[in-house]
Amino acid sequence: MSTAFTTSSRRTEVLAGISTFLATMYIIVVNPAILSQAGLPFSGVLTATVLLSFFCSLMMGLYARNPIVVAPGMGMNAFFTFTAVKGMGIRPEVALGAVFWAGMLFLLLSIFNIRSAIVRAIPQPLRYAVSAGIGLFITLIGFENARFIVANPATLVSIASFNDPIVLTFVFGLLLMSVLVVRDIPGGIIIGIILTTLAAWPIGRFWGDASAVNFGQKTLVNFQGIWSMPDFSMIGKLDLVGSLSWSLWPVIFAFAFTDLFDSLSTFVGVAEAGGLQDADGQPRNLNRSLLTDAVATTLAGLVGTSPGTAYIESAVGIAQGGRTGLTAIVAGFCFLPFLFLSPLLSIIPSIATAPALVLVGAFMMKPITRIEWDQLDDALPAFLALVLIPFSYSITQGLIWGFLLWTVIKVSIGKSREVPLGLWIVDIFCVLALASGH
Repeated sequence: MSTAFTTSSRRTEVLAGISTFLATMYIIVVNPAILSQAGLPFSGVLTATVLLSFFCSLMMGLYARNPIVVAPGMGMNAFFTFTAVKGMGIRPEVALGAVFWAGMLFLLLSIFNIRSAIVRAIPQPLRYAVSAGIGLFITLIGFENARFIVANPATLVSIASFNDPIVLTFVFGLLLMSVLVVRDIPGGIIIGIILTTLAAWPIGRFWGDASAVNFGQKTLVNFQGIWSMPDFSMIGKLDLVGSLSWSLWPVIFAFAFTDLFDSLSTFVGVAEAGGLQDADGQPRNLNRSLLTDAVATTLAGLVGTSPGTAYIESAVGIAQGGRTGLTAIVAGFCFLPFLFLSPLLSIIPSIATAPALVLVGAFMMKPITRIEWDQLDDALPAFLALVLIPFSYSITQGLIWGFLLWTVIKVSIGKSREVPLGLWIVDIFCVLALASGH
C-alpha cells in the first residue's frame, strides 16, 4: 500500500471517513427531493446520487489521495431545478446535457492545468479568509439544521426558543461533543452523533413534533420498508445534441462558473484548515483533485443528476483526523449500501450532525490569525470574502467579491504587480458570473 495511506493510523482514517459520510449523507435524499421537482423520478435521481458519490469519492481517495468527499452539489441542484428547468422551461434531459458539457469544459481546463494556475494565483490572505469563511458557513448550516438560528422578520435572524425540544437536544449534543473533542476522545465526533441521535429518540414520542426529526418510525418496524431496489432509469437519459443549442450556452457557463468557484474554494479552504498543502504551500495533489472534480460533473450528466463537486462537509472528517485518501474511500463505500437501504437514512436526524458542523467551523478559523489585519490592502478583500460567504449563503459570492476588491485596491494604490495573470483570468470569470446573474 502507498505511503499516502500510512501518514496517520488506518483506524483514525476509517473513523474520519464515517464521520464525513454522516455529515454528507443528507444529500442522498435531499438531492432527489429537489430534482424531482424538475420532473425527474425521485428513485432514479437517488440511485444516480449514490453512484456519483461512490465512484467520485473513490476516485478522490485512490487517484487524488485527498480526504475529500465528492457528491452532487447543493445550490447546483436548485439552479438545475428552479432556474434552468422551471424558470427557463428547459427539458430535464436537455439540462442534464448542459451539465455534461459543463463537465467537459472543466475537463479541458483541468487537463491543460488552467484551473491549477487559477488556484495558484489566489493570494494567501484570501486563502486564509476563504477557509475561515467556509467555517462560518458550515457553522451557520449546523445552527440552521438544528433550528437554533431561525428567521425573524424584524431582525432577519434570531435564536430560537429554548422551549423547543429540537433546540434542547441540539444544545445537549453540542455540549457533549465539545467535551469529547476537547478531551481528545478517539472517535469523539461519531460518539457525539450517536448519543445525540439517541437523545433525539423521545422527540415525537413523548414531546415535540416527530416530523422535525423524521426518524421514519414506520420503516423501522417494517423490514420491507427499509429495502428498495435501485432505479437505473436516469442513466444515459441526457440530451447531448439538444443541450448544445446556442441558447443554452449561458446555462452551461452558469453551471461551469458556479462549480469552478465552489470547488476552488473547497480545496483551498480545506487545505488551509487541515494543513493539506504540498512543499510549495499549494493544496495537496491539486491537479488530480481538480480533475476528479471535473469528472464528477461530467459523470453527473451521464448518470442523471446535477453537477458533482467537492464537499465542504469533508472538513468534519479532517477534524476527526483524516489526512489521506483512505478517508474519502471509506466515505465513498458508506454511500454504496444506500442503493438498497435509502430509507434507513432517516435514523440519524440532522440535529445529530449539526453539533459536528458547528465545531468544524471553530476548527477552520485558525488560518484567520495569519492575515495581517494592519495591512489594509490585504485585510479588506480578505474580510469581504470572509463575511460574504456566510452572509450571502454562497461561497461563490464571497470569492467573487474578495477577488474583485483585491484587484481594484492593488491597482489603485500602485501595487498591480501583486495581481498575477492568473488572478486577472479569475476576475474575468467573476465578471461573467455576475453578468449571468449566478
